[in-house]
Amino acid sequence: MVSLPCVEISGDDRTRGRQYGEFAAGQIALARDFYEASFGDSLGLTWNQARELAGEWLAPSIDFAPDLVEEMRGIAEGSGLELLDVLALNARGEVSRMRRSELPPSPEDEHDLDSDGCSSFALLPEATGDGHVYCGQNWDWRHAVRDTVMLLRIVRPGKPTIVQHVEAGQIGRQGANSAGIALNANGLGGRFPGTPPGVPQPLIRRRVLESFGYHEAIRTLLDVRQDIPSNALITHRDGFAMDLETTPFAHDWIYPTGGVLVHGNHYQARIPAQLAHTYRPYSASSLYRVPIIEKGLADCAAAPDSEAVRKVVRDTMSNHFSAPESVCSHPDSSHTEHQQWSTLLSSCADLTDGTYHLTAGMPCEHPYELTPWNIYDGPDSPTPQR
Repeated sequence: MVSLPCVEISGDDRTRGRQYGEFAAGQIALARDFYEASFGDSLGLTWNQARELAGEWLAPSIDFAPDLVEEMRGIAEGSGLELLDVLALNARGEVSRMRRSELPPSPEDEHDLDSDGCSSFALLPEATGDGHVYCGQNWDWRHAVRDTVMLLRIVRPGKPTIVQHVEAGQIGRQGANSAGIALNANGLGGRFPGTPPGVPQPLIRRRVLESFGYHEAIRTLLDVRQDIPSNALITHRDGFAMDLETTPFAHDWIYPTGGVLVHGNHYQARIPAQLAHTYRPYSASSLYRVPIIEKGLADCAAAPDSEAVRKVVRDTMSNHFSAPESVCSHPDSSHTEHQQWSTLLSSCADLTDGTYHLTAGMPCEHPYELTPWNIYDGPDSPTPQR
């Protein structure tokens, strides 16, 4: 079983949040301490200032998902914090982007708090030797938050059951649900000045994972008012995947080639018009991570069974070309403690049989571990093909 902290939450909105907050109180405190220090180093913000900025996202969050705001209130109550503390943890990228947009660009922009890393993939039946549907990613983010990573199972009436991995205190990030829909997400660079506060990405991602159907998931991404760009790779157990590069102004999309779809941290469909004359990918490594992963995952077609497919995935996601800024990312000692990156977790979800594997750290150092819940262990789920 996976060695990350795991908790199942259920009940009404506030009750789920309290269960979460009580279980993860220590980890949530660690997350708050990290972002207090990191906001101070990167942006010159005190934690109280960060909380005040986060308050800009309260009204759009309530308009979009009042139930999820209630859950955040419960997390605050369970962990001994206040709602704005939890909102600041969920809106960390938005807070940074708001403040960063006031400052001139710098060589350190690649390591700003609004630059979420990650390499995501989807594999459809024609690309896997066992004919299963897979998806997953390397989640690259601040090395110092590695002890805040946890696994969350959300059971609520009228919604699919969700298994997702998050930073403690956040209500959404990456995962899969019992209706056979998975979300893997990546940060995208670029500034969009003048964008009014919209919905923080963790709420959007959670809503996507609450979708029963693919149309509902995509519609959520198309309709929501956001204020930072983000990439979403949505995979369905029936053998369909697409990637949406979402921004405050327009979205673009790409489809798999030969059953393989890989996305990093640069615009791969089209550079938005608002950025076209000045755009430079914030993550230089994204430009070589994507083709390396595409080449590695091509070997999944010859893998004779699911274990062999996962081995190819893990070997691919452990690639160290141009380390430490590699597919499997390691801390770079030339950066300060708060700006060091690493692969916090690598995931590989089998949407055909519902098994969900994670590494509790960098995949080159940690094996894939089976999560304690099958994705389809939910009252609403289809019959898995085990």
